[in-house]
Amino acid sequence: MRRNRVVVVGSTNMDLVASVPRPPAPGETVLGTAFTTTPGGKGANQAIAAAKAGADVVFVGAVGDDTFALDLRQALVDAEVDTENLREVPGPSGVAAITVDADGGNAIVVVPGANAQLTTLTDADLQAIADADVLLCQLEIPLDTVVAAARHAAAHDTVVMLNPSPVRPLPDALLAAVDVLVVNQTEAWQLGRDVLAAVPHVVTTLGADGVRYRTHQLLQSIPSPTVDAVDTTGAGDAFAGVLACEWGAEPLAALIFAGAAGALATTRRGASVSSPTRAEIDALVTAWP
Repeated sequence: MRRNRVVVVGSTNMDLVASVPRPPAPGETVLGTAFTTTPGGKGANQAIAAAKAGADVVFVGAVGDDTFALDLRQALVDAEVDTENLREVPGPSGVAAITVDADGGNAIVVVPGANAQLTTLTDADLQAIADADVLLCQLEIPLDTVVAAARHAAAHDTVVMLNPSPVRPLPDALLAAVDVLVVNQTEAWQLGRDVLAAVPHVVTTLGADGVRYRTHQLLQSIPSPTVDAVDTTGAGDAFAGVLACEWGAEPLAALIFAGAAGALATTRRGASVSSPTRAEIDALVTAWP
């Protein structure tokens, strides 16, 4: 079975992850229990998740000219993501400072770095988008670039899937191009009903409670498999990437598959490294009653 051709236009960051017994209060210092550096960024995380699930993935993004850049690019290459459209720009790569508490919850501060310089799309970028089945975007890069990518995709019958994180007001030109909006509960509340109503397919992730899927004709709740979660970092990205891989004529089947991927991602620490393989997702879906 042919999997989707997915183009991800988005961010890549080095995640600086501190494990803590509990989140620090404002002005408080908390002793951590572990520290790791892991390639991440919502765009790269989603691209890797889609590729590991079987999609043919092209990543459009930017890294800096620092030492992090080599590891960020290699993480994509190792997942068999096409990096021909990953450009190098002067200055630092993006970074994310992340704390993960004993319950698996996380708090994240992102410094865009090179991602902020992704302000134009090349002819090669535009061609890749036009040739894709699905364009997947987030909001860790300049909004004008997301709008340009989405409008070009819509003009060439490429499905536009948007994960509007971090949340910001969405311009009408972007909303008009989006086919599938993937949000968590907080993002859904922040965007508001009018924005959600403007999109044909709205997928709201509910953590351990699963997923809510709405179209103009349907409202469906899909439960999540029960797993032993240790770190929720990257689970939403795994879900979005796998959903882009699977999206097509059977949205509910795609949502079940993506939900299993998101659940599996919580059983491992880290972001992109926590994305499961297709075989692992298949096994969980098959075993799930």
